[in-house]
Amino acid sequence: MTTLYGYFRSSAAYRVRIALNLKGLDYDQVPVNLVKGEQRGGEHLTRNPQGMVPSLVLDDSSVVNQSLAICEYLDEVHPEPALLPVDALARARVRALAQSVACEIHPLNNLRVLKYLVGELGVDEAAKLAWYRHWITEGFAALEATLSADASSGDFCHGDTPTIADICLIPQVYNAERFECDLSAYPTIQRIAANCRSLPAFEKAAPEAQPDAN
Repeated sequence: MTTLYGYFRSSAAYRVRIALNLKGLDYDQVPVNLVKGEQRGGEHLTRNPQGMVPSLVLDDSSVVNQSLAICEYLDEVHPEPALLPVDALARARVRALAQSVACEIHPLNNLRVLKYLVGELGVDEAAKLAWYRHWITEGFAALEATLSADASSGDFCHGDTPTIADICLIPQVYNAERFECDLSAYPTIQRIAANCRSLPAFEKAAPEAQPDAN
């Protein structure tokens, strides 16, 4: 059985859960509690030397790390339903949308960065929230402009079926809502998020639906 090592609130693990669910694949989950620092334990570091989640352990004990690499691996090994369009230019657009979240917004707002701001730099809660909301505003404003201006956007980020772009978007929307960011300026993002959340694959992947949710 394929095993996903992750944490219920990890955006990156959330992405992989969505991808696995969209593909209709069975998998076990093993929680790695990021708040307790379990990601830095020796057992997990053997799987993932970065001390991060997710890690996907395959039936033959091979390990795939990094959420986007995992999603593309799943798409190559289980091509239906496709998470990337067929056309090369469309694939580039979807990857760019996904990376605008996974590589630009998320790294500035993930747990280890927020903990460093508070623990090492002595930033108070108000300043931490201001930091978080600033980078959401910067990133979502650009993403909204990109999505709303392109006819390739449909019910989802690209066309009318979910892609890797949607897989990245939804966890970031979830976290923005958790930190009470004002999303009223992003109607296209909100519309796409609502469409995604209406699908069982996304609903099943939600943090509150995971066995380690607390």
